[in-house]
Amino acid sequence: MTDLDEPSARSAELIVVTGMSGAGRTTAANVLEDGGWYVIDNLPPQLLVSMADLISRDNEEMPQLAAVVDVRSRAFFTDFREGLDHLRDKGWRPTVIFMDATDEALVRRFESVRRPHPLQGEGRLLDGIQEERETLRDLRATADILIDTSGLNVHQLSAKVREFVGGDDGPALRIAVMSFGFKYGIPLDADLVFDMRFLPNPFWNPQLRPHTGQEAVVADYVLAQPGAQEFLDRTLALLEPMTAGYLREGRSYVTLAVGCTGGKHRSVAMAEALASRLDSDSVKSLVVHRDLGRE
Repeated sequence: MTDLDEPSARSAELIVVTGMSGAGRTTAANVLEDGGWYVIDNLPPQLLVSMADLISRDNEEMPQLAAVVDVRSRAFFTDFREGLDHLRDKGWRPTVIFMDATDEALVRRFESVRRPHPLQGEGRLLDGIQEERETLRDLRATADILIDTSGLNVHQLSAKVREFVGGDDGPALRIAVMSFGFKYGIPLDADLVFDMRFLPNPFWNPQLRPHTGQEAVVADYVLAQPGAQEFLDRTLALLEPMTAGYLREGRSYVTLAVGCTGGKHRSVAMAEALASRLDSDSVKSLVVHRDLGRE
């Protein structure tokens, strides 16, 4: 039996999934469960420590544990933060994943399943969403991982969660390089945003327009433009001290967003080029093309 008051040599893993109702918490929980995590759904924040204590008593080795926690009030938020602090003192390594989406995306999802928002009461659906967003504002700001699910289908979201919760044997820092179109909005979960609209747009070339930045004909064109290679070199040089700092501060996940007008040509080509040069022993890159195929 493992005593939580005496942390094991290998600190136990714990992922806490929380965030906006309708933003994909259930999908994230399913991915974790399929990956071998012991998942407890809809756990009140007050029971976090009790749950970990109970699970550990029946296991010689602490399991990979995940909990989906619904935090809908200030009182719950206080219980949640205190619970995480107690778990850290007892040898657990909690990672908080916050699932988010735009108001428009959440409204569409609730309307599609014809269910009211849990906080809307006698008001409108949007009233409930906005009340929950305000309640969770501080928790969102302190989460370890922020995942914006607005433009993701179930399969894309599943792939993103799987990448974030990969095993401990991999690189210490994971960087998601995400291409996007400014006309569809800047990604909510972006830590750094770069604008590729300083490069000529292949859209205005009839021979390049039907192709994407994943194809050599477009990628070669984009990367051959004046300033493209200089941008690549200087961005990579900028990221070197930042990634070193992230690692010193214990940061494990970073989202780097690269945008152009429509998210089809320039941003896609540059995201692919950046990701291919970011990989190292301590850094693993993941490429996500948020708006590719959306036009």
